[in-house]
Amino acid sequence: MSKVEPREASPDEPEANGPGPTTGPGPGTATDPAGRHSSMGDAPRDATPGDGTPLDGTPRDGTPRDGTPLGGAPGGGPPGRKGGTPAGTAAGRTARRRSPVRRREALVGLAFVAPMLVLFLVFRFGPTLGAAFLSLTDYRLSGEWDFIGAANYTRLLQDDLFWESLGVTAVYTALYVPMTVLLALGTAVLLHRTLWLRGFFRGLFFLPYVTSIVLAAVIWKWIYEVEDGLLNTALGALGTGPVDFLGDESLVLPSIAAASAWKGFGYSMLILLAGLQSIPREVAEAATIDGASAWQRFRWVTLPLLRPVLFFVLVIEAIQAFQVFDAMYVMTAGGPVRASYSLVYFLYDSGFKFFDFGYASAVGLVLFLVVLVFSLIQRRLIGREED
Repeated sequence: MSKVEPREASPDEPEANGPGPTTGPGPGTATDPAGRHSSMGDAPRDATPGDGTPLDGTPRDGTPRDGTPLGGAPGGGPPGRKGGTPAGTAAGRTARRRSPVRRREALVGLAFVAPMLVLFLVFRFGPTLGAAFLSLTDYRLSGEWDFIGAANYTRLLQDDLFWESLGVTAVYTALYVPMTVLLALGTAVLLHRTLWLRGFFRGLFFLPYVTSIVLAAVIWKWIYEVEDGLLNTALGALGTGPVDFLGDESLVLPSIAAASAWKGFGYSMLILLAGLQSIPREVAEAATIDGASAWQRFRWVTLPLLRPVLFFVLVIEAIQAFQVFDAMYVMTAGGPVRASYSLVYFLYDSGFKFFDFGYASAVGLVLFLVVLVFSLIQRRLIGREED
């Protein structure tokens, strides 16, 4: 086979692979802003001229014609260092300029909060410190007092009436807290699933919470009346004899707890409703796809995710139960036979009936410690769940 010798192209001939003369852009041809045409398939992506230099005039090694490195500093070096780009230094200067601004914003915020903070310290910690001091004295109504140390606490531990009132408060708490939490959780679940008039029912269920406790106690006292009370009238229509709800020692605490639960469940209902609305809907949908029933979704999906909110509600309601006084004072006056004589009622009698202010202050400090213990439990349990 004969070998074909290559021949040089004549200057008048077009290149073998070059584009021929055209009068306009053809298929596969791009037009640049200057009106020049280039083949999109054949032209290199950097569109370099024949001498190998890019169109911007920068040599192929990436160094501009003036010799300045791409970092932007004459001395070279990586960005952010001395001799390199001043980006890091500028960011540092910006951060230093921002720190006084942030400090000023914090001071302005503290200035707005300061009045409320002062009121909180004066009207919260002030009485607490005053009660702690009074509990160590024998303070009389005339204003005279004697320092007696821990004598009031020793007397408190030996007082049977104190232990009796503490037991009544504990039983009331054991009745009130589950009743309130279950009622709040049930209504929150119903409201969460309700799509029609949700706002109306939410306001309706919250209405008892904003009602005066004295007014609510008077209404429930009338409901529990033996002769013409609403509840006994309904029981009489069913053929059942009248029941003395507030005069029976075994029924008085459940009756008061039920009235208080009706009065106070609205707050916990809103907290639990907010917790239910914060649960991702995708979790319940995934459980439904897996074949879980409504009860299984509530038991194994909703309750575990709602546990921090439930702990918060339990502790708040327990603190509220330990401070019960108004309902017992209005409905039963501590009777019958001190069956509804709470710890706060005992504090009230000691201070404002017998004017034993030092002893009443000791009772108040014990109640404060109980509330503090429940608050610490709340913080510990909720913090553990969040971790």
